[in-house]
Order: sequence, then structure tokens, then C-alpha cells
Amino acid sequence: MVLLIALFALTAWATISTLVEVRRDGYRQTPTDWSRVSDRVSDRNATQRAESMHGYR
Repeated sequence: MVLLIALFALTAWATISTLVEVRRDGYRQTPTDWSRVSDRVSDRNATQRAESMHGYR
């Protein structure tokens, strides 16, 4: 029984500390900087410009 109580306490502590750290981590949604996003036309041209014997993803 003591082992179950200790396991429950550890689980509760881990859950609460995870929630606290996620709130404090500084990650927030930010607007997209469209000047840094490539347009779709250049993405299509990237496969046409690919050289043989090179691996492109």
C-alpha cells in the first residue's frame, strides 16, 4: 500500500511539474515572417535544378 501511495505521489508530482514547466518554457505562437518563407514556384524549380548523383530531399 505504501508503494502505491508513493507511486501516486510521484505521478502527481511529475504531472504538475510538467505542466508548470510547459507554461514557463517561453514557447508562444508567433506570426509567420512571410519574407523568410520560400514561394511554391521556387520549390518546384528545385527538383528541376537537381543535379544527378546528388541526394535531395
